[in-house]
Amino acid sequence: MTDLQTKSDAPEITAVYDAVIVGAGFAGMYMLHKLRGLGFTARVYDTAGGVGGTWYWNRYPGARCDVKSVDYSFSFDPELELEWEWSEKYSTQPEILRYANYVADRYELWPDMQFETRIQASKWDGSRWIVTTDQGDVISAQHLIMAVGTLSTPKLPEVPGINTFAGEKYQTSKWPHEGVDFTGKRVAVFGTGSSAFQSIPIIAAQATHTTVFQRTPNFSMPAGNRPLDGSEQAIKANYPEYRQAARESFFGVPIAGDRVSAFDVSEEERNRTFQAGWDDGNLVGLIGAYNDILFDKAANDFAADFIRDKIRETVKDPGVADILCPFNHPVGTKRPCLDTNYYDTFNKPNVDLVDLRKTQITEITPTAIRTTDGDVECDAIVFATGFDAMTGSLVSVDVEGVGGLTLKDDWEHGPMTYLGVAVAGFPNFHTVTGPQSPSVLSNMMVSIEQHVDWIADAMTYLRDHGLTTMEATPEAQEAWVVHSTELADATLYPMANSWYMGANVPGKPRVFLPYIGGCGPYRDKCNEVAANDYEGFKLS
Repeated sequence: MTDLQTKSDAPEITAVYDAVIVGAGFAGMYMLHKLRGLGFTARVYDTAGGVGGTWYWNRYPGARCDVKSVDYSFSFDPELELEWEWSEKYSTQPEILRYANYVADRYELWPDMQFETRIQASKWDGSRWIVTTDQGDVISAQHLIMAVGTLSTPKLPEVPGINTFAGEKYQTSKWPHEGVDFTGKRVAVFGTGSSAFQSIPIIAAQATHTTVFQRTPNFSMPAGNRPLDGSEQAIKANYPEYRQAARESFFGVPIAGDRVSAFDVSEEERNRTFQAGWDDGNLVGLIGAYNDILFDKAANDFAADFIRDKIRETVKDPGVADILCPFNHPVGTKRPCLDTNYYDTFNKPNVDLVDLRKTQITEITPTAIRTTDGDVECDAIVFATGFDAMTGSLVSVDVEGVGGLTLKDDWEHGPMTYLGVAVAGFPNFHTVTGPQSPSVLSNMMVSIEQHVDWIADAMTYLRDHGLTTMEATPEAQEAWVVHSTELADATLYPMANSWYMGANVPGKPRVFLPYIGGCGPYRDKCNEVAANDYEGFKLS
């Protein structure tokens, strides 16, 4: 084929931008706002019908954030910080979605966002990205920015007969916008992650009967949710200092954990500290209480035993309590949960718990869940079975880099990134809160802002220096992957079959996906790379 024939066969470009941004959640929205302010042209594409990302889709009963409202918000604009007021300690999905729409309205983002549009393919043509959509768009972009979210590709359980069920079927991550009423129905719930912990108490309060199918028990703490009082709203008076403390912290929230070992204090003092974290109701109240909880199994057992004792105190049936007590992973190594009356729910006479470690599901029939102990008849099934986390949404798009290498093939044995924001062989390709960045181990808003600011600064650096392309070098990427893996291997995280490890998806490589070095140290490393003229990148 001649060059002339190749060019004539190429699709006609319908739009040209400095950047295509995939995803209209908080990452994509801030990325758009940031780039427009710097004079770049950009457009956001999303399959959803509006902004919000995970908060657009996850509308299941009880859906709310597990990071405190005063922390889970943008910090880039002091005026926005002061004018928006959250109503509760942990915001509900509707309130967070209202906040997302408020931000889109306030900064007039709508004209540069395109919804109900799926990116089908993205190909590096040697100088720019050619991006095609299912709506017929063919876009030429200097930069491709993946703001697709870390928990946005849902998965169903691997159970035969799912499609034969004749009743109602729901996924927590694809919940009907009009809501669901379970009154008078027998409901089966699969899963015991965050969405299940939040939704099961509400479903059980409506349904005639609820059966929870549990494969792996998880650790949870009471959220202690409540309306925000004046003292908590008053934190805004010191927001700049508070936000900076969050940026420099380990998890992206300004919680001062004890910097001593759990073995350096008495049992009485440990239990007082754990009780304080339990009463405060936050995800890191126990796992951040001492500096070795996530590194020493014996230290971890102190916190795990404390939570297991709380479960046994709450659940009246000792047999049910034992099933709910996690023993197969250290506390914190699977995403811990915050709940409202979750364990209390199993004291209700219309709630049953099936232990899938002893009773296996053989198939789903048109009317029941068939198990080795018999059929469980139900009118509706709720699948709260999680996501293909961190990589699923990135590899679901046909991304083709230098030499025709696809991202999916490049990551066949696990994701490889430089700083969790770039990939060797894929120039001008940026991932917001990607693998091997703090991401899901942090307050996502802190990590989102840090990545967006870093990407925008890098694009500005290229423009100011007459450059057009930046690409992570294989050597820098390999060193970062090795560093990230070594940090993870020094912790207890690899002991758990968690989605942090990709273990919930059959066939997915078992590697630790996020970066466990802490938000503050990670930010320092990213700043160091930029200050050294983007060390580890090939610029041209």
